[in-house]
Amino acid sequence: MFKSFSKLQWKSFFRSSSMGKSIGIKIVMGFFALYFLGMLAFVGSSLFFVLEKAIPNTDPLAIISQYLLYWVLAELFIRYFMQKLPVMDIKPFLILPIKKSSIAHYILGRSAVSFYNFLALFFFIPFAIVLLIKGYAFLNVSFWLLAMIGIVLSINYINFIVNKSDKALISIASLLVACYSLEYFEILPIKEYAGNIFYALYANPLYAIIPLAIAGLSYYFNYSFIRNRIFLDASLKKKATEATSSDLSWTKRFGDIAPFLQLDLKLIWRNKRTKTQVFVSLAFAFYGLFVYGMEDMGMGSGMFVLVGILMTGVFLMNFGQFIPAWDSSYYSMMMSQNIPLKKYLEAKAALIYVSIGVMFLLSVPYVYYGWDSLAINFSCALYNLGVNVPLILFFGSKNKKRIDLNKSALGNMQGTSATQFLVALPLFGLPMLIYGPLAFFVSSEVALIALCVFGVVGFALRDKLLDFITNAYRKKKYGMIAGFKEQNS
Repeated sequence: MFKSFSKLQWKSFFRSSSMGKSIGIKIVMGFFALYFLGMLAFVGSSLFFVLEKAIPNTDPLAIISQYLLYWVLAELFIRYFMQKLPVMDIKPFLILPIKKSSIAHYILGRSAVSFYNFLALFFFIPFAIVLLIKGYAFLNVSFWLLAMIGIVLSINYINFIVNKSDKALISIASLLVACYSLEYFEILPIKEYAGNIFYALYANPLYAIIPLAIAGLSYYFNYSFIRNRIFLDASLKKKATEATSSDLSWTKRFGDIAPFLQLDLKLIWRNKRTKTQVFVSLAFAFYGLFVYGMEDMGMGSGMFVLVGILMTGVFLMNFGQFIPAWDSSYYSMMMSQNIPLKKYLEAKAALIYVSIGVMFLLSVPYVYYGWDSLAINFSCALYNLGVNVPLILFFGSKNKKRIDLNKSALGNMQGTSATQFLVALPLFGLPMLIYGPLAFFVSSEVALIALCVFGVVGFALRDKLLDFITNAYRKKKYGMIAGFKEQNS
């Protein structure tokens, strides 16, 4: 039955009206997939020797074991956004003599061969081969690898369970940050405790039963959940939900742009893809932990300017690069109404201004690493306010690809075009062109002041810049409307 279902899925793909586009995308994604798999295989086959040389008189497997807890939590967090759960149109099968259990097993079995599962295996299998070459016990290594496979499958099926829950996402992210913080501030040796647990999977082969049992239980839980919901009336019955509304009356203080702000806030909160942008942006507040603690780079390094631009402007980039495609479903209706286009763009800019302010406030604790970090983030925030906000809005006039907000969050390329890649050049390149020469020939302080000046001047001229951007949108108005009407864009 599994083979029959696979044939039907294969025919469905090739008989699709968008087959040409799908094949093109899959070929491109295939090249990226092969690249990542090759890199992971290289890292897996060489990491043992790197650790052996970098940290002599230690067991590389024990060192790897210390970081496996972070890998599990990070992969759960990333898969929440990136991994698409396998789906199939089951309605035609419900009137045929096909066991519902076969359908459920097919859906779950298909997810077991997910690309994300192979990513981990392309690292662990070469690493296990190196362990055998270096003289580790064959039985222990075999069961350790079996345990890793069990962990990968457990992550895969647990993702089925938590994928629809924002509370689970927040819990995973909080646990990941808590573990890192406890270790970083030397409150609790998380790596040591986790390392002992994961190393035990090698030391005692019988412990491999534990991750395999967890994988089996999570599979059974998902099977029961899917099996009990494969009914025709279940698919026909509409889910009844109580209508709720948020009190957004506070936005009225923003005057004429208040209605547009309310629409944007509702759009962000009610759709998974836009809500994901908010969570990803907030997560980037912790990015500085991985950068500011580097001792081999002084605070005058241009690397920190890129970090400052990214940390304070991450929402600007994630959300702003798809303006106005977020509204593509009803953009033509908006353009046919007596709606001031400039006010529409002002509302988008105001929302991004607030996000930059929030991200800067979240970056203030990095003053722990020195006042230089605060100065860098402050100057980058000002630069984002004055220069990058109008820049991202201007590039929005080039967007002509529709976004369906009912589709999954990350992991889909809908709405993405060459514009999204080109806008990254001025967003990151211009501040580096300003900062780099001044920091090299004068001083890093003067370079940061220059970024602040550009930001303040740009913010002071925001009204004239918005007039220019509004004219660009008017010129592209009908091309954007035509593009947004294309369902397969």
